[in-house]
Order: sequence, then C-alpha cells, then structure tokens
Amino acid sequence: MTTPTNTQKQLPGFPFSVSLCGTGPMGAPIARNILSGGVPLTLWNRTAAKARAISGGRVAGSPADAAAEVVLTVLPDLPQVAALLPGENGLLAGWEAAGIRNPVLVVHGTVSPVAVAEFAEDCRRDYGLTVLDAPLSGGTIGAEEGRLSTMVGGPPDVVGRLTPLFELYSSTVVLFGKTGAGSTVKACNQIVVAATVTALAEAMALAATTGLDLQKVQSILAGGLANSEVLRQKGGRWIHADFEGGGSAKNQLKDLSFIAEIAKDAGLELPLSTSVRDAFEVMIAAGDGDLDHTGIYRSILTEKSQA
Repeated sequence: MTTPTNTQKQLPGFPFSVSLCGTGPMGAPIARNILSGGVPLTLWNRTAAKARAISGGRVAGSPADAAAEVVLTVLPDLPQVAALLPGENGLLAGWEAAGIRNPVLVVHGTVSPVAVAEFAEDCRRDYGLTVLDAPLSGGTIGAEEGRLSTMVGGPPDVVGRLTPLFELYSSTVVLFGKTGAGSTVKACNQIVVAATVTALAEAMALAATTGLDLQKVQSILAGGLANSEVLRQKGGRWIHADFEGGGSAKNQLKDLSFIAEIAKDAGLELPLSTSVRDAFEVMIAAGDGDLDHTGIYRSILTEKSQA
C-alpha cells in the first residue's frame, strides 16, 4: 500500500487511509467504533444522509471520492460491492486519481464463498486489487459494542496489517485461508443462527399457544442449556411481537442459499438447513421478507391457524 495522496491524515502506527462504504445497521456502528479509535475515516453511502449522521467522518460524494488505501464494504451482497468499482465515479477511477497502488477491498457482507473467490482473482489479475472476505457475526448489538467476530480469508500479510483495524470493532479476528474461506466459516455460523432462531420461534409459538408467559419461559431457557446469544439479543422480539428492522428474513434466506451451494459442491446433505430454508421460503412468500428473521414466529402461528 502506498502513501495516500488524499487529505486523510494518518496516525503513527496506522499508516494507511481507510474508508467505509455502506453505513446501514451494521456499517454505522462499525464506523463509529473506528472513529472512536482515533482513525480518520471517509464514509460513503448511497443515501448520503445516513453517512452524514455519523459524527467525525468525512462524507464522500461518490465511491471514487472514497477511494482510500483500505476500503471496507458493509453491503448486502457481492453485486453491490462489484458495482462500486467501474465508471468515472467508481473506486477504480478514484484509486487511479489518488495514485494509490495495490489497494485493499474488504468485503464484510455475507456473500457466496465461490463467487467472492472468483471476484478476488479477477480483481487481482485485472486491477492489482487485493480482496479480503471478512464476514461478521454478532449482529447490530455486537457491532455497537465492538465485539464482532470477524472471519477472514485472504493473503496472510495483508490480513496481518489490517488486523489492528478489525480489532477496533471486533473481539475475535481469525484468518482461515484464502479469500472465500471467511465466507465458508460464516456459512457454518449461519447454520447455527438460522436454526436457533427457528427453534426459539417454535418454542415461543408453542408457549404462546398454550397460554404460557413468554417472559417467564425465556427466563427458564436462559438459565439452562437452551441459552444463547440469539435469545439474549432477540428474546424481546417474541415477547413484544416486534419484528420490524433487524436482520431481515430475506437476508437469512440468502445465507441459507449459500449454505446449500457449498453443501452441494461438497457432496454433503444438510437436512436441518434444508428444512429451515424451506421455512424461510414460506415466510418470504407470505410477504414478510423485510421483517427480522425472528418473524418466522408469525409464519409458524399462521400455519397453526390454517391447519
């Protein structure tokens, strides 16, 4: 990575410029943690007002204007990341104008391991661009508290240089192998998350249908082997029937589709993941795809009422 020619000032021991593209529910708290760590940060978001709402960052008018030596992307899927590169307002033009050679693009979203590995190879060959896949676990609360788990795939030397940056918003950072490996680990993580959300939704549906107090039921679950981070972060959603915002069901289904892709390539059958994927397909077909994934509870209750 070269010395930046843009206006960002660098801190001793942190000798590269940083930008973040995508200041949504995960990107915004990550950005705040980076800024709280004393690192200058350029922000870009398609809806600029969301970037402007983050105090202390420099808001870029385009991806080209956000072309730092290290660009973090917190976007829904790989097509949105790839769309940042081309055109006169794209990252490629911005890096060229700033004289930045060998930049690093970090993909923090949950993407296909196969697709991101291919994307990384294309970027290395065509542009001299290093792509790391570094999906996150911990949800918006983990992002706000700076205790995300970051699973990384990419060249070890580059990952080593960026680890102090990742640690500003992560409590755990682990390198697993080449680009694509991080996303495979995230798929493993999402099997557990999706299954746990669905299992808890079923438990809450059973409790509610039989007239039990959901808060009391959850206190019992939290005191034994059924306890989980999902229950800690999401339990109130079932008690209050509040499923707006959060991690959407359609994104959960996207993750489950990636899991199916990996399992097929590996010649492995995953019966639980398949059943959970089918359940989320029903939820989304009913028009609830934008709800938090805990809203699978509504689908379970709807199926009961139609039985």
